[in-house]
Amino acid sequence: MNVLHIISDQHQAACMGCEGHGQALTPNLDRLAGEGMRFANAYAQNPICTPSRMSIYTGQYCHNHGFFGLSGERPQGMQSFLGHFKQHGYKTAVIGKTHVPNEPRDWLLDHVDLWASCTSGPTASSSPSPYRRYLQALGLAHDDDNLKITGYPPHPTGLPQNQLRARPTKLPLEHNVESWCVQQATDFIDQRGDQPFCVQVSLPKPHAAYTPHRRFWDMYDDDLELSPTFYQDPKGRPPHFRQMHEMFRGVWDSADEVLSYEEAARNIWRGYLGCVSQVDYSVGLLLDYLQENGLAEDTLVVYNADHGAYSTCFGIQEKAPGICSEMVCRVPTIWRVPGTTVAGGVCDELVENIDMTPTIMALCGVPAMADMDGVDLSGLLRGEGGPVKDMAVTEHRHSKALRWGPWRYVHYQPGDFGGNYGELYQLEDDPFEANNLFDDPAHRDIVVEGERRLLEWLVGTRHVRNTFSGGRFEDNYL
Repeated sequence: MNVLHIISDQHQAACMGCEGHGQALTPNLDRLAGEGMRFANAYAQNPICTPSRMSIYTGQYCHNHGFFGLSGERPQGMQSFLGHFKQHGYKTAVIGKTHVPNEPRDWLLDHVDLWASCTSGPTASSSPSPYRRYLQALGLAHDDDNLKITGYPPHPTGLPQNQLRARPTKLPLEHNVESWCVQQATDFIDQRGDQPFCVQVSLPKPHAAYTPHRRFWDMYDDDLELSPTFYQDPKGRPPHFRQMHEMFRGVWDSADEVLSYEEAARNIWRGYLGCVSQVDYSVGLLLDYLQENGLAEDTLVVYNADHGAYSTCFGIQEKAPGICSEMVCRVPTIWRVPGTTVAGGVCDELVENIDMTPTIMALCGVPAMADMDGVDLSGLLRGEGGPVKDMAVTEHRHSKALRWGPWRYVHYQPGDFGGNYGELYQLEDDPFEANNLFDDPAHRDIVVEGERRLLEWLVGTRHVRNTFSGGRFEDNYL
């Protein structure tokens, strides 16, 4: 069986029509969910890009693969699912945003038959990326809004302008980065010969810059309703959360173009939703390609994201390092496995991004990689039910977020933020995390249970490695 893994960057799980979102227009993701199974409680292993992606590639928790930042030395002797499939006779490709350790060269270069990055050259010091060279050849490089919005002066806060504005891109639809990723993928599959393929298409949006094509920008009005969390008072939150809330509020108030707090937020929210729809369009192109070329019935398709985003929730833009709320930790996850998934199924069991790697290997009959922390979800995909785990964990360098039953518990490393803080929410009664119960004496037993669960998880999942070098192991919790 072939494998097509489509991953987006910073896609908030709730922002899909099939999730019941009242604003997000995602007909192709809804179509995929209708033909396959959507996991309603899937969680990322880290709230930022590189460590989360390393967990997906390796099937390991962050404290085992060792990466917690956005860069680092490439690991020696560490496998990825792409390299593993290549060793077992598959043609493999990684296309789009890689964002893995790249010192002195990109970790995935040796794992794939095609490496086509839109964000970096093959080495830490090299540039431009293959996509940038593509735009340069067309004379369109000056219109590229990847990771930033040009044309705004530097802001005294030091935050990049992508944090302040959203607008339609000037790039033609057929030359934007998502279209380029789709073309690279379909060309590779066309040229692979008789071998099965394992291809990852890593779409950079809806990560900032929030510059969708005009077609998707115009799908949304400029007076969009904001999340109820936008108006929440951050009292009861840890100090660093309140700081992020005030920082973004201040940036919007003092931006070069005078906008009210709400006007600026709606501008960004419109751009974000437009980017979600642009990603959805690209997913549709890939699904259509499989169908039109007789590959749909022999190709496993999985869609997920490296993490979610605030995108004006709580008055915060993007992620916020060290903060692990539901809209950042929970990620969209949809599987379509011919002959396996129950069409239109929704699974409410707790799963994690690390589970993808062992699952695709099991479904394809490929031997499992060593040292994976994830579990095989094949039974859930067949509709057999039953939990495969009783807890999901998102771990940042300074915090660990646990989800079990109705509870979300966030533990902060003592002293990292100047005091002993924590968060506890009962999500069934408080889906928007408005009422922090951490300091409530009536819920002390739940906090103690969270602490116990965290310690048992850290000790029980820790690997001892002799072959790995590079990376920066996180020892401060043990």
